[in-house]
Amino acid sequence: MITLSQGGAYLINGTEIVADNKDALAIIKNKTGKDASKEDALQGTIAYGILNSHNTSGNMDKLKIKFDKLTSHDITFVGIIQTARASGLEKFPVPYVLTNCHNSLCAVGGTINEDDHMYGLTCAKKYGGMYVPPHQAVIHQFAREMLAGAGKMILGSDSHTRYGALGTMAMGEGGPELVKQLLNQTYDIDRPGVVGVYLTGAPKPGVGPQDVAIALIGAVFANGYAKNKVLEFVGPGVANLSADFRIGVDVMTTETTCLSSIWLTDDKIKEFYDIHGRSEEFAPLTPAEVTYYDGMVTIDLSEVKPMIAMPFHPSYAYAIEDVKNNLKDILHEVEERGKGQPWR
Repeated sequence: MITLSQGGAYLINGTEIVADNKDALAIIKNKTGKDASKEDALQGTIAYGILNSHNTSGNMDKLKIKFDKLTSHDITFVGIIQTARASGLEKFPVPYVLTNCHNSLCAVGGTINEDDHMYGLTCAKKYGGMYVPPHQAVIHQFAREMLAGAGKMILGSDSHTRYGALGTMAMGEGGPELVKQLLNQTYDIDRPGVVGVYLTGAPKPGVGPQDVAIALIGAVFANGYAKNKVLEFVGPGVANLSADFRIGVDVMTTETTCLSSIWLTDDKIKEFYDIHGRSEEFAPLTPAEVTYYDGMVTIDLSEVKPMIAMPFHPSYAYAIEDVKNNLKDILHEVEERGKGQPWR
């Protein structure tokens, strides 16, 4: 169902994987008729191109990223804006969306959430942001429908800020990183590794995006395979997934500990932008003819089964049929795992 490469891997024409070994470049030349180098192939990922276009340092090993847009919800935007104001904020330098979808009811015994919402509204008016009233939209769906764009980058103060299925590299970070962007500073990181997620086949009836996501998380979380890397979804299996299916997988990539995610884009993603009246935001994104990935996750979608995640993290992943057949043993595992939790 899911395999992980032991090292890096090359991808030829988006369809053929070549393991990174002493014969790899010779194999690539034989298949393409062209000389290739690892450095050039590293630059062939979709992720590299997007990071390069947003990097202000002039050094792709030491990135200083400026994002196109920012997003926050009402749990986080008050502290972010207050900190930025105390540090000299005069206006929002990029589009900043403030949604009110997490604290949408009055707190017990008071109106703290209502006060937060009013604070966000007044700040949006003063500094030039976009304010989404309570009960109107959830932060991530608003961002997908109104903010995402192929080749763009979005920074959000919510951990599941992921819009890679739409060709947007999005990252969820703590409030201080958004404060820095509001003050015209940069997001400073070493260039992340890029792990390919090569999809083949098509899901069987009854298998949904959460099943694929849980299977992926279960394969890469504990071993740190994707930690602080960008997951890049490629391969012929992508075409067999609807835009909504891809979004459902993508939003859960946060639980792999990856830094961000990006998918190749095609006519199904173009249709998504067309439906939402934002056709100009679509662009075709594909890996180069020869692309190098720091690791390769291969998923045969036809072999993914309906999955369930047990407490205490989505990486405790089981096929539902295995739970049914071994319920007592699996519940015992959960009980023993619970004994080691820090809250005990």
